[in-house]
Amino acid sequence: MGKVHLMEHPLIQHKLTIIRDVNTGPKEFRELVGEIATLMAYEVTKDLPLEEVEVQTPIATAKAKVISGKKIAIVPILRAGLVMADGIMKLIPAAKMGHIGLYRDPDSLKPVEYYCKLPADIEEREMILVDPMLATGGSASAAIDFVKQRGSNHIRLVCLIAAPEGIEQVQKDHPDVDIYVAAIDDHLNSQGYIIPGLGDAGDRLFGTK
Repeated sequence: MGKVHLMEHPLIQHKLTIIRDVNTGPKEFRELVGEIATLMAYEVTKDLPLEEVEVQTPIATAKAKVISGKKIAIVPILRAGLVMADGIMKLIPAAKMGHIGLYRDPDSLKPVEYYCKLPADIEEREMILVDPMLATGGSASAAIDFVKQRGSNHIRLVCLIAAPEGIEQVQKDHPDVDIYVAAIDDHLNSQGYIIPGLGDAGDRLFGTK
């Protein structure tokens, strides 16, 4: 079973509190979401394998370490995942980026795909799938399906806030995927929103209704 990693670093928790606040406007919200994603990426990538190399410093030859093994791809679920992906790219600028477009049908609450474009060599890459909210888990689970169907079995899901229902759904559908979150909230309401959550992440990121 994939693990659930709850990131309780003080900087992450402080910034998360600000983006929960209804009075935080789109500009500050976007900046903070990117900053939180950058901080989370530090933990998400802490177990990447290293190999030893030699480099020439201005003084002498040094033995040092570089990341070995699989390369990385960052895949935001559109549109809300874009800002998180940008935050992680600041830490891993050599990563490739894919995009998965999903929306949630307001009646059935089921995910509907409208776009999926991934790097051609995803089977060689560690995939970091990002979406601010893990609510019902339907969209995240569907996105993981799309990535697996195209040849990747090395996937990590990174979200800001999760509901227990969403975690349960992803673990049921994809028990091999680790989930990284900054908060696990109480429950979903009848409309499928996380309580207390932070509202609609896409609307708050981009100033839409």
